[in-house]
Amino acid sequence: MLTLAEKIIFFWMVVLSLYYGWMYFDRAIKTVLRGQGELYLDNLPRRIWDGLVSFVSLRTVFKTRPMESAFHAAIAWGFMYYFLINGLDVLGGYFPAVHEWTQSPAMNWYRLLGDILSIGVLVGMVYFLSRRFMVETPALNIRENVKLHPKARNGMRRDSLIVGIFILLHVGFRFIGESFLVAQEGGDAWQPFATTVSHLWAGMTPAGQLVGWHVSWWIALGLILAFIPYFPYTKHLHLMVAPINFMTRPHKRSIGELKPLDFEDETIEQFGAAKLTDLSQTQIVDAFACIMCNRCQDVCPAYNTGKELSPSALEINKRYGIKDNFGPIAIGESDLDLMDVAISESAVWACTTCGACTEVCPVGNEPFTDIMDIRRNQVLMESEFPEELQQAFRGMERNGNPWQMANDRMEWTQPLDFKVPTVEENPDFDVLYWVGCAGAFDPGAQKIARSFATILNKAGVNYAVLGNQETCTGDTARRAGNEYLFTEMAMGNIETLNGAGVKKIVATCPHCLHTIKNEYPQFGGEYEVVHHTEFINELIGSGKIELNGNKLDSVTFHDPCYLGRHNGVYDAPREVLTELSVSVPEMEHNHNLSFCCGAGGAQMWKEEEEGSAAVNATRYAEAEATGAETIAVGCPFCNQMLTDANAEAGEKMDVKDIAELVAENLA
Repeated sequence: MLTLAEKIIFFWMVVLSLYYGWMYFDRAIKTVLRGQGELYLDNLPRRIWDGLVSFVSLRTVFKTRPMESAFHAAIAWGFMYYFLINGLDVLGGYFPAVHEWTQSPAMNWYRLLGDILSIGVLVGMVYFLSRRFMVETPALNIRENVKLHPKARNGMRRDSLIVGIFILLHVGFRFIGESFLVAQEGGDAWQPFATTVSHLWAGMTPAGQLVGWHVSWWIALGLILAFIPYFPYTKHLHLMVAPINFMTRPHKRSIGELKPLDFEDETIEQFGAAKLTDLSQTQIVDAFACIMCNRCQDVCPAYNTGKELSPSALEINKRYGIKDNFGPIAIGESDLDLMDVAISESAVWACTTCGACTEVCPVGNEPFTDIMDIRRNQVLMESEFPEELQQAFRGMERNGNPWQMANDRMEWTQPLDFKVPTVEENPDFDVLYWVGCAGAFDPGAQKIARSFATILNKAGVNYAVLGNQETCTGDTARRAGNEYLFTEMAMGNIETLNGAGVKKIVATCPHCLHTIKNEYPQFGGEYEVVHHTEFINELIGSGKIELNGNKLDSVTFHDPCYLGRHNGVYDAPREVLTELSVSVPEMEHNHNLSFCCGAGGAQMWKEEEEGSAAVNATRYAEAEATGAETIAVGCPFCNQMLTDANAEAGEKMDVKDIAELVAENLA
């Protein structure tokens, strides 16, 4: 189909495009390899399969923005198919037999899919360009109080425009070229859209139609060759990096599980992340994978209450910082100071570690893990952190709890009319009830602990508590960046648990549950850990406890972040509430897209960063909007935050833990 001269010219254009493209791809690879650790490549066949499934199915894209996701899918699936189309078009240009084969009845399906997907890409691209440049959807913007690279605000728009026009021209001219071929053949039932357009060329001579095809072929494929060197610099590199991101991430872990630091290795001089290259290779890949869609920002409780934190801006700043210093960073002659380039100090301490950004990201990024590593640097290397956290750290160091209480940890049991056994008093226990610091010292959480103990006693469960042997799990220390303190507390608790012969633990605090279940194994602590709502649900299901049948009118459930997103427990609390209430309406944000109460990430122990609204007040408003009379919770921190919000609102609702509701309705 091509002349000899065209074949030679195109060949050398391919060589030059690939050469310059590889030069920039090579810089990206070297930048990633300057990160800490290594990409996860164990069980590679399984990883490749998972990456391909995520890439092709777009299952992560459809979590939010259903309309935009549908248009994105049209473009993405079309672009995937265009890898085949472009390959066969090049071969068809060089070898007539290949072209004839693609036009044969054997390839009817190929032409039909190409015809449909081409229109899908064009329609989808027009939608997105209109959304960004005509409608100017607010979701695509980042608030002015958020740190954003100086080149990013206009750069993202320019990048979107360039790539959008490229896609329209590339797919559009390929589609037009196909319509010229259809015009020569007098129509093709397997290409209904191309056939419709081909009527425009019906009056042209066959020679004119052939010229039209040549011009379209060169524009369509020439644009690809021109785009390849530009591609690594754009956010649309996510097309290639997203599946790699899914393939090379740690598997079988909770969203919020953090990696330990090795304080015994004397060769390590840096703890946490001060520079870009202090991050792991996976975290640097995140910057290349980010599509800058702001979905993470949509669900971030800090951003949505007016604070300086945008997880999207963090990744965008990393990417633009790399882009500014691509060559020097790749060869080790430059680096990026994360606090200078990527994020503000206020934003670092505004994160609640709720995991919503990670849950919703369509390319598998984990922005809040960067923040946790930056916090580690701020605490361990710089000793710069909110003053209020010093009080919590001191309490954990001296008294084993962030409340700084030196009281007997069994005082919460005094109002009970039965004995809560300790491991010394009942060494042959089946289940250890981990009370937690909140249950031991916070008045609101003490009610939860007493209610759960009442349920255990009523069900005849063979249980025990650690009593004064129990200390804080260290969750607050770890989320606040004080990894050294967390390590000390974890090792001490594991020694105690192992010494008591603990096998199964039930916890009323999701933060305790998460830390013991997902992070203590890093230090040799392996236990079966369940949440009290799961345990209560099992007791009801097995008939070990019965309810009196008096049902509440309406109860809405607030999903704790560390119970739901971090540990996947959604059904058990709702199944219990179904037994307790006539109606269980859902809040606007629920299950894996639930909105944080505002206490996580050590926020419980400090004042919120300045913003337009408090996180707990925002969540309370969602609960109130359901019309329910009661907010059911499954976390002592959520209980405190929503109780405070309820008081501010004038006590319009009841706020109670599921254990309290069950204990009040035992038969």
